[in-house]
Amino acid sequence: MIAHALILVVLPALLLAAAVWDIASFTIPNFLQLGLLAAFALFMAVHPLSAGDFGMHLLAGFIGLVAGFTLFSLGYIGGGDAKLFACVSLWFGMTDLLAYTLVASVFGGALTLGLLAMRNWPLPAALSSQSWLLRLHDEKEGIPYGAALAAGAFFILSQAEIFRAAIAG
Repeated sequence: MIAHALILVVLPALLLAAAVWDIASFTIPNFLQLGLLAAFALFMAVHPLSAGDFGMHLLAGFIGLVAGFTLFSLGYIGGGDAKLFACVSLWFGMTDLLAYTLVASVFGGALTLGLLAMRNWPLPAALSSQSWLLRLHDEKEGIPYGAALAAGAFFILSQAEIFRAAIAG
């Protein structure tokens, strides 16, 4: 029952919070990544995987961390995005890492193109009092990629191995 709640409620809630926070402030607080890590640890405690499967989840998280911080060091994504990618990669493991990465990249491309197009149009006066919209509309600002990372996770979660394992167990 706890495994179900973690995969169906806690994980999606943390992902949604990260996406909304990133859109509103271009930051993803560390407590959200810590929440993802703690929820994964609790998931492992109540629904343990084999040592090999657990190792594959750790490897995916490590690969996500290296890839994320490589992209961060090149200036393509923010540090919060890099950490979020690593945490979500931990949840998906090696089995679903490639699918997650590809889907999140597609969502990230769509988000980037959408924001770039939006930034070419004037912001309606009725919306100009919203500081978060002004920030999203500002050409000098980056892209809140955490939203794309969360969307990618939502998109593949129900087909992911960890989801099936939690629901079946």
